[in-house]
Amino acid sequence: MSYSRQNGLPGVTQTTAEGLAEGTARRRTIDPMASEDAVREALATVNDPEINRPITELGMVKSVEIDADGAVAVTVYLTVSGCPMRETITQRVTDAVAAVDGVSRVDVTLDVMSDEQRKELATALRGGQTEREVPFAKPGNLTRVYAVASGKGGVGKSSVTVNLAAAMAADGLKVGVVDADIYGHSVPRMLGAEGRPTQVENMIMPPSANGVKVISIGMFTPGNAPVVWRGPMLHRALQQFLSDVYWGDLDVLLLDLPPGTGDIAISVAQLVPNAEILVVTTPQQAAAEVAERAGSIAVQTHQKIVGVVENMSGLPCPHCGEMVDVFGSGGGQSVADGLTRTTGASVPVLGSIPIDVRLREGGDEGKPVVLTDPDSPAGAALRAIAGKLGGRQRGLSGLSLGITPKNKF
Repeated sequence: MSYSRQNGLPGVTQTTAEGLAEGTARRRTIDPMASEDAVREALATVNDPEINRPITELGMVKSVEIDADGAVAVTVYLTVSGCPMRETITQRVTDAVAAVDGVSRVDVTLDVMSDEQRKELATALRGGQTEREVPFAKPGNLTRVYAVASGKGGVGKSSVTVNLAAAMAADGLKVGVVDADIYGHSVPRMLGAEGRPTQVENMIMPPSANGVKVISIGMFTPGNAPVVWRGPMLHRALQQFLSDVYWGDLDVLLLDLPPGTGDIAISVAQLVPNAEILVVTTPQQAAAEVAERAGSIAVQTHQKIVGVVENMSGLPCPHCGEMVDVFGSGGGQSVADGLTRTTGASVPVLGSIPIDVRLREGGDEGKPVVLTDPDSPAGAALRAIAGKLGGRQRGLSGLSLGITPKNKF
């Protein structure tokens, strides 16, 4: 074979080089399926940021086109035109496809699902059920549901709820929070949730913050407008939060209840009868008496009390470190003892949380102290309580095993 000066390759003529180039081009043109398979495998690793399931599984990939030069054009369906996560989806798709061998460029186009496609998606997410129902009340559901209650306001119930949720999520659990305190909603700010829910047909996709899915009436009201509702509307709002919101497969759901034993507490018992009550109190006797009264609702609703948390249990002196009992002492144990007598079941004190400025600052800034300063006195106490609640086994007691005895006769 002769030496070609034109292409600089010894033993390869110009004609041979052109033939090799044409052969390569033909192979890339006539074998697009292999490249498309690789692209679709990459797309299967892209999760929708709200539903947290692969976009291929949700029917969100409209088309994949691959040019001979390796340029890939992907068209993705959004659930709604105003999807707040459009940029996140675009970036995730771009990053996943760009990592595929042979891809030179990625172009992502966004389309919007039709009404029929949204209905099919909603039905699929409900497990084939077209009617709305509370998934946490279904037989066989293994999500641990904790209703965080208090007798009076100002005991730090929302702070405890938010930090327990963040701590459990940091431990790898799938966690959701319902801000059921309709009048005094504060969870979104304390958790740092700035996103807005997205509606797909009659389903609501909750935003997430610090790994926790959250829903609150504050996400649907303008500014700091008050909510002026009577009992039936409160019940309906809670029902929607539990049935219309797509929570996915949660390990733990926390409900931040309003103080007292009013409409919401009764509605929780009706809608999620398997919810366990977590009572939050402060050490002072006046608060403890009211907290015990709130926990005693379990006798009438036939719910279990999982335990008592004593918040603001003392203030470490900044000079000597000695604990100062600003609000007295013993309130948590007093509540636990009283509820044990009332219910006839052992009610433990799960932990005591000292007064800590960082806990309050974290709530104001939307940065839970269990994440920003986990080894602080308050952070460590909250993480210990979260470990006890999150580490409890999800038992099968009372659940249908789907077994029918066979008659041998």
